[in-house]
Amino acid sequence: MRHSFLFEPAVWSGTGTLWRADGEPLGAESRTEIAHRPDCWVLSGKLRVLGSPPTDFVQAYLIEPPRGARDTLRWTFESALFGAIQGRFAEIGDSILAVYGCEATGFHGAEHYRREAVDTYRATGMLLNRGQLVYSWEMVHRRAAG
Repeated sequence: MRHSFLFEPAVWSGTGTLWRADGEPLGAESRTEIAHRPDCWVLSGKLRVLGSPPTDFVQAYLIEPPRGARDTLRWTFESALFGAIQGRFAEIGDSILAVYGCEATGFHGAEHYRREAVDTYRATGMLLNRGQLVYSWEMVHRRAAG
């Protein structure tokens, strides 16, 4: 199966729910852009959590392009809050799985992207800090027309 998310340059918009550690659900919206450069792929965007007040999480992952058909994709992301996160994406059938972590800060987690259609992926994930749940989420990402 050929995946469109990550593997094709595109802009994606998402809507869904983020749950805090105490179980409170909050609406969430996202915009993600994926660009392919010769030396790296870039996944950049913003997740807006619709709390009171709204909170924005800005991300920019630098992804090593695959070298072979079954290669996992290494990626890095740095932020003042989460530290220097290192992770991997792996294609598994109709899914893309991401695992990640930062030894220095203790943040780690996983995210699962399931292809529902060529232009639609459902993502579920969780973020932990030293084994304690911080957030979990479910988002539907749709590729923008164009």
